[in-house]
Amino acid sequence: MFRSRKKLPHEIPAWVKDGSAFFITICTEPKGKNQLCNAEVFDLLCSSLKFRMDRGELWVYLLVLMPDHLHTIMSFSCQTGMQKPLANWKRYTCIKRGIKWQRDFFDHRLRNDESYMEKASYIRMNPVRAGLCEKPEDWPYIWENRNYKG
Repeated sequence: MFRSRKKLPHEIPAWVKDGSAFFITICTEPKGKNQLCNAEVFDLLCSSLKFRMDRGELWVYLLVLMPDHLHTIMSFSCQTGMQKPLANWKRYTCIKRGIKWQRDFFDHRLRNDESYMEKASYIRMNPVRAGLCEKPEDWPYIWENRNYKG
């Protein structure tokens, strides 16, 4: 009767170039509850991602928080992959701030610069489309590293 939720594969195929960019969406539960959009949470999420960047686990190009989900463009080492660093990061932020993340996440590999620019624009405009601000630059919960390696 009920369909069971599929576990999504998050392995990076061997033929994908190391450091390729991925568009990732991670949701909280329950939907509609603001767990992410406050300055303390934003600082924790950014500082913990910077820590993982310093360790070489991942690289963040763009991060935008919405009340109950986030969008990001990241790259990962093919050796590390994306599943373990993101699971560890979600676990850490859950322990530190009580953020209740959904079990999994959505990922899509960006195949070229045009795809990167399209997804980055989509991410930046998300708070505007949601009616949370008038212009993307007005949204306080955005972190961007402008040195995309494409």
